[in-house]
Amino acid sequence: MNFSAANILKVPELRKKLMITLSLLLVYRIGFHIPLPGVNVDALQDLAERSGTLASLLGLMSSLTGGSLSSAAIFSLGVMPYISASIIFSLLSKVVPALEKLSKEGQSGQRKINQYTRLATIPICLVQSLFVVLGVLRQSTAGGTEVVYSQVWGWGALYVLLVMLALTAGTMFIMWIGEQITEHGIGNGVSILIMAGIISAIPGAMIRYFGQSSMESTEKYQRFLLYLLCWVLIVTVIVYITKGQRRIPIQQAKQTRGRKVYGGQRHFLPFKVNQAGVMPIIFASALMMLPNALAFVAPFMRVFNNPTHFWYIIVYGGLIIFFAFFWVQMMFQPKEIADNLREHGSFIPGIRPGEKTAEFLGFVMTRVTLAGAVFLCIIAVAPNIITQQIGGLGSTWAYFLGGTSILIVVEVALDLVEQINAHLVMRNYEGFIKSDKMAGWSRRPAGRT
Repeated sequence: MNFSAANILKVPELRKKLMITLSLLLVYRIGFHIPLPGVNVDALQDLAERSGTLASLLGLMSSLTGGSLSSAAIFSLGVMPYISASIIFSLLSKVVPALEKLSKEGQSGQRKINQYTRLATIPICLVQSLFVVLGVLRQSTAGGTEVVYSQVWGWGALYVLLVMLALTAGTMFIMWIGEQITEHGIGNGVSILIMAGIISAIPGAMIRYFGQSSMESTEKYQRFLLYLLCWVLIVTVIVYITKGQRRIPIQQAKQTRGRKVYGGQRHFLPFKVNQAGVMPIIFASALMMLPNALAFVAPFMRVFNNPTHFWYIIVYGGLIIFFAFFWVQMMFQPKEIADNLREHGSFIPGIRPGEKTAEFLGFVMTRVTLAGAVFLCIIAVAPNIITQQIGGLGSTWAYFLGGTSILIVVEVALDLVEQINAHLVMRNYEGFIKSDKMAGWSRRPAGRT
């Protein structure tokens, strides 16, 4: 890869989009410094580091939503309620005929579903914020320090309602920021917010690791270098698989007009190995929060607080595979692609146009999706096992090095680079990634083909 990032500033439209995105991200991060009323932030952070059940839940939420409950801010829920609402409506669109009809009406139908999703986010926010108040903020540290000051708890139901409304308002404002980034900025707004939240936790985690760890200085650096090496290796594998494609050859039919022959070109229909992207990971992680939360009242659920436990891996992996196939089925319509190929006079060599082509495309997509789903499972689980075996990390740093966080950051970053590159290419500038083929073409003498 040869980067030419200076060209970004030469495109006014792209420069404007990037400035809007960065400005909105700044507003997003400022919201994490506006605390909830009456919360002892130091006590909550101490509790998060020492309590296994609470640390597991807070770490999972931070790695998924871009929020951080340990900061006790109005943005603490992040985009988790919106993700939960999206999961519900994604499933309902395959079950409820009215929603299924809307999903097939193009952009207008999708806008309607998005509106329903935003409305459904409000009650989900209220329920999740109630859990935060009753399940998290009512805790106390080992030294007896309460997370919420006793004077404030004296307000009773009024305080609970105040915190619920504050968290709900914070999440709705985050949704608005995400929509503005998607519409006026660059990239998918919600994904960028999640990535920003994950990355923002790194400096604090490193400070705690090097400053508060009981290990000797030499051992700290040795383990850190080992983690860094594993992280680079995992990122390399993710990039390689994410960019991998299964190319199906497409032949265009020849047409004779007079003495000239048109068509006959050979193209490729690319299928990404990880066609579903990061969505199966996000959906599966969101559902895994339920047993994590229930562990406070149901001790047998505590097996799901350990990412390396057998049942955690089985359930988590099963959800990832399910959502990988579910998401691809929603986005990929083999019959529609086969009809489009036939209408444009194209075909797959050796495969009959029409129904046979649709069956072939469905068969190939199933195999590719299975490979991608297995890859997602390995990436989501393996780093957690490596982290536990090496040991010595705080909960926040451990969750950042976990597969879920790494995959989200890498996938979103790659998508962002591709979108910036597309803008540059459209404006006749050399993109981020200069291929050898393009460079070789530009060196050919004029007049040759």
